[in-house]
Order: sequence, then C-alpha cells, then structure tokens
Amino acid sequence: MTAHHGGGSLPVVLVALAAAGYLLASGRARGWSTWRGVSFCTGCALLVLALTGPVAGHDFRGHMVQHLLIGMLAPPALVLGAPVTLLLRTLPAARARRLTALLRCRAFRVLGAPVTALVLSVGGMVVLYCTPLYRLTTVSEPVHHLVHLHFLLAGCLFSWAIAGPDPAPHRPPVPHRLVVLGVAVAVHSGLSQLMYAGLWIDVPAPPEQVRGAAEIMYYGGDLAELLLAMALVTTWRPVRVPARDAAPGAARR
Repeated sequence: MTAHHGGGSLPVVLVALAAAGYLLASGRARGWSTWRGVSFCTGCALLVLALTGPVAGHDFRGHMVQHLLIGMLAPPALVLGAPVTLLLRTLPAARARRLTALLRCRAFRVLGAPVTALVLSVGGMVVLYCTPLYRLTTVSEPVHHLVHLHFLLAGCLFSWAIAGPDPAPHRPPVPHRLVVLGVAVAVHSGLSQLMYAGLWIDVPAPPEQVRGAAEIMYYGGDLAELLLAMALVTTWRPVRVPARDAAPGAARR
C-alpha cells in the first residue's frame, strides 16, 4: 500500500487567503463579472476538496483523483476567473504598468508559450509516474507538497496558454492552441493506457488500484480537456476578411 500524507493545513490556508483576496479585489473593481468570481471560487473549492476531502488518503486511486482536481480541473476554473486582469484593474497605475511589462518580457513569453506549458504539464505527469519520483512522494512530505505545487502551477499555465482570458502578448492563433491541446489529450490517453497495462510505470500500489487510477486518469482527463476546449472555442472570434480584400481584383472591374 502507498502511504500518502494528508493535505496539511498550510496549503488550505493559502487557498482560503487567495479566495478572500480575489473577492476583496473584485468588490473594488466596478462592474466585475460575477461569473468570473464564481469560476475562481469554484477552483479554490476544488483545491480545498483535493487537499482535505476523502480523496486525500492512502489509496492510489484517491491520489489520482487528487491529481485531477489539483492539476486539471481546478486550474481552468481559476484561470477563467481572470485574476491577472482583476489585479491590473485594482493596482495603482505604476504597479499595473510594471506587471504589464513583466507579461511582455521575453522570458515570460517563452514560459507562457503553449508548447512550454504542455511540456511542464504533461511532462511532469510522465516523470511522476514513470520514474521513482512517485515513490519519493510517499515518504517525503515536502516532496509531496512540491509535486502538488508543480501540478497546480503547470496546470494554471497550460490553461492560461490555451484559453485564458487574461492578457497574453504574442499568443498564437486558436488553431495552433487546439493542436497543442490535442497533443495533451493524446499524452494523457497514452499514459493512462500504459498505466492500465502496468507498462513503464513505477508505482508501488496493488494492480487493482493502478488499473482503477488509470481509468480515472483516462476519463477524468478527457473531461478536463473537453471543458478547456469548450472554453477556448466559445471565446474564439475568427478574423473576418473584408469582401474587397478577399477579392482584390473585384474592385478593378
């Protein structure tokens, strides 16, 4: 049996502080969308559920549910709350300009690229289950929390790169992002099938737990990525080419 640590009180307190800060800032931002506030608070609630609920136990299937909540379901909800936009609207003008400059710097542009976010998100999952890292998380609480932090940050980065409403200078077009999302779906599907077959993974758990966790990854991952795809498509506004530009010769007739 794997022996996972509990969620711990500090992460829950930090999530609660994030939710309180968001609500306080949204109350100061005139006309802020209630829907965005509900989305962000839903993401915080999913994190608290993952850290304190029955899924935060010793069963590997519970660990997989925890991973889905922290790394794949909570991040889109948090990102769709547009916390950076809210921060820009409530910060003093000088600080808002500095934050905008940070978002436009080359390093952040590389970090926020969909391909980079893809590698950090799905690559971290492959490393966790296909190397001894998962074994280490079962005996080291700091490593366990660091892995959770990585999945949360990588999940938020991926959600923002694919469908985030917050400002993202040099964001690639929607078809490019859909392709990256499709690659993520393929990797999740492939890893879950390898896990179900017990191939190339390093997880010290009974076979029935591993197979159950693989099914949770397969169907839960599909659900999370479908929701992200819907968020992307519903905000897609294709560029319309004026008729005179589409047929340049027509104006000369």
